[in-house]
Amino acid sequence: MQVVGITTPREVFIYSQEKKFRKKELVMIEDQGGLLGEVVETQCYNRYLPLSLDHSFVDQSVLEGLKSVGYDIDEDEISIAKVCMLEEAAYPVGTGSLARTPFFSEVEDLLVQTVPEEGLVLGNIKGSEEVAASGLGEELQDLAYLLEGGKVLPQKGVPFIFPLKSMQQYPHLGIFGGSGSGKSFGLRVILEELMKLAVPTLVFDPHFEMDFSHSFPNLPFDFIDDFRQSFVVYQVGRDVGVNFEDLSVRDLTNLLGSVGNLTEHMVNAIQALYKKKDSYLSFKSRIEDLAAALEKGANRIEKALDKGDLSPNEVGLYRRYLELLEDYKGIQLATANALIVRLRTLYNSGLFNHSIRLIVEAVKNRKLVVIRGPLRILQVFAAYVLSHLYYQRRDYRDGLLRQEMKPPFPPFLVATDEAHNFAPRGYDSAAKGIIKEIAQEGRKYGVFLVLATQRPGLLDETTTAQLNTKLVFRTVRSTDIATIKEETDLSPEEAKSLPYLCSGDAFISSAIWGRTVAVRIRAAKTTSLHTQNPFDELEEMAGQEEEEFFQLLQDKLPLDRQSLFRILPELNKKLGQEKSLEVGTLQEKLETFVSRGKLKKESTPFGEIYHLCG
Repeated sequence: MQVVGITTPREVFIYSQEKKFRKKELVMIEDQGGLLGEVVETQCYNRYLPLSLDHSFVDQSVLEGLKSVGYDIDEDEISIAKVCMLEEAAYPVGTGSLARTPFFSEVEDLLVQTVPEEGLVLGNIKGSEEVAASGLGEELQDLAYLLEGGKVLPQKGVPFIFPLKSMQQYPHLGIFGGSGSGKSFGLRVILEELMKLAVPTLVFDPHFEMDFSHSFPNLPFDFIDDFRQSFVVYQVGRDVGVNFEDLSVRDLTNLLGSVGNLTEHMVNAIQALYKKKDSYLSFKSRIEDLAAALEKGANRIEKALDKGDLSPNEVGLYRRYLELLEDYKGIQLATANALIVRLRTLYNSGLFNHSIRLIVEAVKNRKLVVIRGPLRILQVFAAYVLSHLYYQRRDYRDGLLRQEMKPPFPPFLVATDEAHNFAPRGYDSAAKGIIKEIAQEGRKYGVFLVLATQRPGLLDETTTAQLNTKLVFRTVRSTDIATIKEETDLSPEEAKSLPYLCSGDAFISSAIWGRTVAVRIRAAKTTSLHTQNPFDELEEMAGQEEEEFFQLLQDKLPLDRQSLFRILPELNKKLGQEKSLEVGTLQEKLETFVSRGKLKKESTPFGEIYHLCG
């Protein structure tokens, strides 16, 4: 390999007749004591592919340089690469300088920022295979097996290890990528690594897929981990919920709004009716009594009191009705009834029957806590639980500075997929405020975000700007690519390649490295229950149903057409009303079994008879 053409302190061209260059590959140029560069573009020329300068990054000086050292592009096959220096040279690189693949010892500090025991092993650095072959230490081998074509393959290069402790200086991770890009797969890998290091993590799971109980199939024995004791799964309304007395009026408004949109009249009514430290029963009774009073009307209530034939209990109730009508003059009956419906819906979901005690205990025990629920409820619950946990941590740290005794609470991470639903750009949501606060202030208190989204263009811009490390998977939408270009240091060439990245490949842009690193995310050690191909599932369901029906038929064979009428009532009784058959449908099923070799059909003078094969 050799430098050719006009050079600058920042950029050179190199060529080789033997070696094919790859993007993001590191190159050591033997000039000025050794200059380290990275391949940003590469092309190959031969006599069958005529050179067209209109579509090439190679300029005329490079071609003249090749001719001067004896190469004829019309006859020889030559690989050419544009190389950018990782650090600007003191003066232009000398034309003709030799170039080579660096030894691992020469670039170890650049590629490996921490030891595996203190970092997140996320994958393989692309283009580092030759560097790894030059002397990768034993402690860095077999850390990141890869998934290629459905097969688990050995580690191919230098492992990419994210230094977790560096988040104190460069907080928060963003994971961007379209559907099928490997984004959720990458999030799973990060969460596995956090469990390995016993880092308390709160995961909001709107898709009900973050379960780590099942090992990925066909993993090498030394790569398998059992995470079953490292995480817990709680469902909102079933396992965890909201202590009504801890709610603020804003929390309650958000909760009721998660059931159905609130009008301005409803919001005003909530603010008027809710009193601090209300219980569910006291708040519900106040609204129901107000609704009853509005339905009767002040005139009817006063007339009933004037008659004097009410019981003492009724007198007390009617006087309370008049007080409510006086205190809440602006509230209409329709508004009160709408709030009652929403409040009962939340109560019936079990939301107010639980607390966040289990979550707090799991975080203190350094576990990963998966919280599931419908997206609208989860958005509101996220605001509630994040506020409580974040302020517990904040109060503890502030107390240490003020030398005040506060209950200890550990640092923790917050992770979620579909992050643009929790902190959307352009409008408010229940959880947006607390997520923005953590994004801006969480570093000081040891609370960090891991936000994954298919639509980075829809994520709150203030939050996006605070994500110091971004994993960018395949992205197609131009608006999202524009956001990524604005928020990362991806080169124009890298940004252009985003729509064509393979699933599982990502650019990692981080202030920690000071440059973009191309990574192949490692194989996950666990698998989601949602990974089965839906068309395989369709065949499996059909096969299972067919087998169950065949078992019902076996003791009734052989069958002729007259027998079908006789056995049909018994079959339908066993199948149930939803799966009941008619004679024609039953005969079609028998024909299907014949075509699949499970039954044979015999023609007789009395008609066709179906027998069991064999």
